Amino acid sequence: MRLHRLDLTAFGPFGGSQSVDFDELSAAGLFLLHGPTGAGKTSVLDAVCFALYGSVPGARQSAQGLTLRSDHAAPEARTEVTLELTVAGRRLEITRQPPWERPKKRGRPGTTVEKAQSRLREYDAVAGSWKALSRSHQEIGEEITQLLGMSREQFCQVVLLPQGDFARFLRADAEARGRLLGRLFDTQRFAEVEKRLAERRRTAEAGVREGDTALLADAHRMQQAAGDAMELPELAPGEPGLADAVLTAAAVARCTARERLTIAECGRLAAESAQAAAERALADVRELDRLQRRHAEARERARLLEERAGAHREAQARMERARKAEAVAPALELREAADAEHRRAAAAEARARALLPAGFAEAGAGGLATAARRAAEELGGLESARRGERRLAGLIAERTDLDRQERADEDVLAETEGWLADWDATRAALLERIESAQEAATRAEQLAVQREPARRRLTAARLRDQLVREGDDARRRALAAGERALAARTHWLDLKEQRLDGIAAELAATLRDGEPCAVCGGTAHPAPARKVAGHVDREAEERAFAASQRAERERADAERDLGRVREDLAAARAEAGDTPTDRLAAEAEELESAYGLARRAASALHPAREELRRAEQEHERRTTAQREAAVRAASRVGHRERLERERLALEEELAEARGGARSVSARAEELERQAARLTDAADAARAAEESAGRLKAADGRLDEAAFRAGFDTPQAAADALLDEAAHRELQRRLDAWQSEEAAVRAVLAEPDTVAAAQRPAVDLVAARQEADRAAERLRRAASAQDEADRRCAELDRLSARAADRVRRLAPLREEYDRVARMAGLTAGTSADNERKMRLEAYVLAARLEQVAAAATVRLQRMSSGRYTLVHSDDRAGRGRSGLGLHVVDAWTGRERDTATLSGGETFFASLALALGLADVVTDEAGGVRLDTLFIDEGFGSLDDQTLDEVLDVLDSLRERDRSVGIVSHVADLRRRVHAQLEIVKGRSGSVVRQRGQ
Repeated sequence: MRLHRLDLTAFGPFGGSQSVDFDELSAAGLFLLHGPTGAGKTSVLDAVCFALYGSVPGARQSAQGLTLRSDHAAPEARTEVTLELTVAGRRLEITRQPPWERPKKRGRPGTTVEKAQSRLREYDAVAGSWKALSRSHQEIGEEITQLLGMSREQFCQVVLLPQGDFARFLRADAEARGRLLGRLFDTQRFAEVEKRLAERRRTAEAGVREGDTALLADAHRMQQAAGDAMELPELAPGEPGLADAVLTAAAVARCTARERLTIAECGRLAAESAQAAAERALADVRELDRLQRRHAEARERARLLEERAGAHREAQARMERARKAEAVAPALELREAADAEHRRAAAAEARARALLPAGFAEAGAGGLATAARRAAEELGGLESARRGERRLAGLIAERTDLDRQERADEDVLAETEGWLADWDATRAALLERIESAQEAATRAEQLAVQREPARRRLTAARLRDQLVREGDDARRRALAAGERALAARTHWLDLKEQRLDGIAAELAATLRDGEPCAVCGGTAHPAPARKVAGHVDREAEERAFAASQRAERERADAERDLGRVREDLAAARAEAGDTPTDRLAAEAEELESAYGLARRAASALHPAREELRRAEQEHERRTTAQREAAVRAASRVGHRERLERERLALEEELAEARGGARSVSARAEELERQAARLTDAADAARAAEESAGRLKAADGRLDEAAFRAGFDTPQAAADALLDEAAHRELQRRLDAWQSEEAAVRAVLAEPDTVAAAQRPAVDLVAARQEADRAAERLRRAASAQDEADRRCAELDRLSARAADRVRRLAPLREEYDRVARMAGLTAGTSADNERKMRLEAYVLAARLEQVAAAATVRLQRMSSGRYTLVHSDDRAGRGRSGLGLHVVDAWTGRERDTATLSGGETFFASLALALGLADVVTDEAGGVRLDTLFIDEGFGSLDDQTLDEVLDVLDSLRERDRSVGIVSHVADLRRRVHAQLEIVKGRSGSVVRQRGQ
């Protein structure tokens, strides 16, 4: 990488535009960058870093980059850095503009923040012009980082060599060296490996602990299942040997449980045998008791049969008489049926004769039948008269209907004539209502168009009045904020000027005896500056600057609020004008009232049209009804005359037919009743005569049947008969006696029963108690066996689950052991890691060994072959080893710590280390050539001879076509180095003065 040109505008201490020609400075190979303290030497290097990476090193970079802007710059000047360089054979131009706060355009008060911008261009040698590549911050950053192969931190350490940092690096402990080398060589991935292994170890350990916890839970369950036959191992989850101890204890518990199961099975078998013997004895006692009770019951039943023998004989005699009476039963039933039939026929005859006239009371069946035939013949002659009577009733109903129709038509005609008389006035009134509603609708539409503008004007007027008040408040706040910002900035500039005047005293406060000065590099401090009364330190200036920035932001916010209020007020006045709000409100209210009245009047248009339509339909209906009523009245006159003639003829005919009756129908009904009664009476008389003959024949047959059956009278046979229920009950009693007698004889004849009755009485309760005790012993033995069997099954199940857990946990445990060994090895805590060196420290140690070898080449030249840098793996005290750095003194042949070097020796040793580190980092970055280097301070601690040797080494860098820039205050270097870049500071900002060879 070679720098060609750097252009600065409003950057850092440079208020205007400055340009640095690195091609001219690099022509001599070695150039000097010098200037007074605070002039901006470091800002030139910051500009290079900002152009490449978009940020500056350390705390000088704020969150948004606003602090990069020069306080001396004009308000309209844009902060900009342009760097032209060649890297990887490509000539590039990078332009970056950080965000800055500029005044608003078009004369508007206040400021606004302009966004950051970046631009990358490449020079096309063939076309002889620049070609734009990108304007994206991210793309440009990725492109530059890829071409250089270094991050911003690596670039600041390799290209901008800060000697103070490397002097501290020489004296630092292993941890501090590790942090610096880790940033340079990007060994974070190895630290991530350590962290990842530690996380995996914790995860695997948690998994093992979780598995062991579950295994111990199963062990506790097995202990509960085994009772006192199992002892748990006294091991915690995660401890080695826990799984084997649990499985061993489970195996012992299973063996003990199986032994107890065998003992329980033997006890159950013995209890079963005893229980079976007790049950057999109980069955024998029960059988003997049953036979004895059976014999006793049979003797008692025999005694009862003997007592009821007389009643049994009477029942047998009663059954015999009933069997004889059954032969007379058909004749009795026949006589009873004939008697019932005769009584019914006589009663029917009496009822029929009671309905006849007195002249037919003694008539026989034949006379009654003849009278019935004469009444039927007379009834047939009245049928024609009955039809005429029905027709007369129809004529009267039809005449009544005609009268009703005539009255209805008269009512319709009267109502229609009255309604049609008012039709013209009604229609005119409806048409007038429709016209009024239409006019109101047109007026409402016109008012609706005027409503919205009036509302907007009223809203704008109210907003105008509010914004007038807000504008006054915003104007007062903006004036107050401006005054505060001006006072804060004046205070900050005064403090800054006072601090610059006393900066020597502030730098002198950091001096320590024997340590080099940060300005001149000398270790002797004969007359350091002293702080005077009222001295302003850096913290006071920064607080004043922060207060100035806050006041400026508050002023800008107040200006923005005032501008916003003014813009809103102008818009509101453009809409509402200057008309007072009260007048606009009154106009809007009057317009709304008129619009509401017009809307309400227009809403009657549709009802009025509907009412007119219904009225016209009613007019048409009533006109039609009037015509139809007139036609019906004319047709009714002729019809009424025809009906009157037909009525008179029918009345004359019917008067002759009905005789003395009320009507022909009444006469016909009277004849129908008389004929039916005569017919019924004749039939009833014949039925009574026939039933009397059948009753007489039945009495004869009953007397004969009773005599043959052996009864004196028919009544005696009837008394001997039994109904079905009584017969069944008597037969049941006789059968039950015979069955009971046979059963008693059979029981008393049984040999076993007779033998049992001769034996002594048995004790059934004692036998049952003995059997219950044997059954209880069997239940306890079976329960013990079931409990032992369940215990064995539960132990087998839990043991299998524990073994399965152990099998599934084995790979995780192996992984934990492997990961734990790797994590301990990489973290330096393992016994296998003898030097207690972490993985990242091991990688950095290799890099440090390369850096020491590369630095030794230049250190030997600078020290005339006296010193050599070597890497040491020795442990420092109780700390870890790997990042030790020693120097070998060829004059004494001894190896000692770099902290024992003097101030000048420390400078050229740190310079050699920095140059060696630059070579190693360059190789690490892919071999990108770094043709421009900067070395910052420290030359004041060297004597003349050593300074010459150091400059010779730096001058030798030109052999590889490199140019080296030295940043220093040492006056002797201005004589030795001819190419110079001087930074001159002033109250209006710093400027650059360049001198060539």
